[in-house]
Amino acid sequence: MTKKRVVYIVSQVQKSLAFEWISEGLVSRFALSFVLLNPSGSSLEDYLVKHNIPFKRIVYRSKKDFIPAFFRTLIYLIRTRPHVVHAHLMEAQLLGLTTAWLVGVKKRIYTRHTSTYHYMYARQGIKFDRLSNVLATKIVSISQATDHALIKLENVSQEKVVSIPHGFRFDDFLNPDKSRVEKVRIRWGIASDGPCVGVIARHIEWKGIQYVIPAFKQFLSSHPDAQLVLANASGPFHEQVLGLLESIPRHNYVLIPFEEDIASLYQLMDMFIHVPVDECCEAFGQTYVEALASGIPSIFTRSGIAAEFIVDGRNALVVPFRNSAAIYETMLTLWADTNLQKNLAENGKRDVISRFHINRMLDSLSALYGS
Repeated sequence: MTKKRVVYIVSQVQKSLAFEWISEGLVSRFALSFVLLNPSGSSLEDYLVKHNIPFKRIVYRSKKDFIPAFFRTLIYLIRTRPHVVHAHLMEAQLLGLTTAWLVGVKKRIYTRHTSTYHYMYARQGIKFDRLSNVLATKIVSISQATDHALIKLENVSQEKVVSIPHGFRFDDFLNPDKSRVEKVRIRWGIASDGPCVGVIARHIEWKGIQYVIPAFKQFLSSHPDAQLVLANASGPFHEQVLGLLESIPRHNYVLIPFEEDIASLYQLMDMFIHVPVDECCEAFGQTYVEALASGIPSIFTRSGIAAEFIVDGRNALVVPFRNSAAIYETMLTLWADTNLQKNLAENGKRDVISRFHINRMLDSLSALYGS
């Protein structure tokens, strides 16, 4: 039986465990290939080469490359004649869905990776979201937050929206390699003699890092050996974050621009904090799932996917939005109670494994492509 031809079009992605897991899981079910819209090579490209998965890299550095990238994508689709095109992220949506429509691809899909971001910070992007909605025959919604943006804000028909949360392969999070963990510790100079408080979030205002830093500063008054690890430390809010860190001794924080071995990094943390500023600004929030899978007692606001499964006192501790005082008090409570830490870690692992295993996502995608 001839396999259906499925083309993934992905823009501006360097490293992605998610696409590695998806490609490995779908390559036996479909004739899978990738179009990578990137300025140069990437870790994802290296992975595809290693696993003999066909791909085409189309150079995309800025908007100036849009027209040549458009025609190269169009030619690729004409040559491959896919049954399904699935686009991820904005440039891929615009180029992929438009060229797929011109070629006559009947299943044109994109995954909605943002919820209210354009409404809050970049309203010019709303028109591109709406264009994507028109060009797509199906839209993958990853959470109730993205449901809200699509259906309530943009009036997309419920029939066009398919709910498929992100899936995860949990092996590295559940069974960390101690030698890899130690390499990450040494690489970034993370101490082992005090509580390590972790944050993995780009420096964007809505991630709420500006509420974590004052809370950590107070925490230092009773735990002077504590260390704050800020990973993915770049973005439009970076200068403001650096300004807040000036009031904290330099040996008490670590900035990590990027760490590829993210599963090992989690294992160095004694406490994890992720506090987006409202319930819809986070479209999904992979770090919620990864931290709990890693067994790290966590403090959260309920945004994105967390609003659907985080229960205060069961699998994490929940704090109000935009509230440094509450974060500080909750840090004290969590660090003082080892039984609470243990219960949160056990329940958190159990809940994410049962809800977000990669096989559930793969089966849902297969049904979407094959229906």
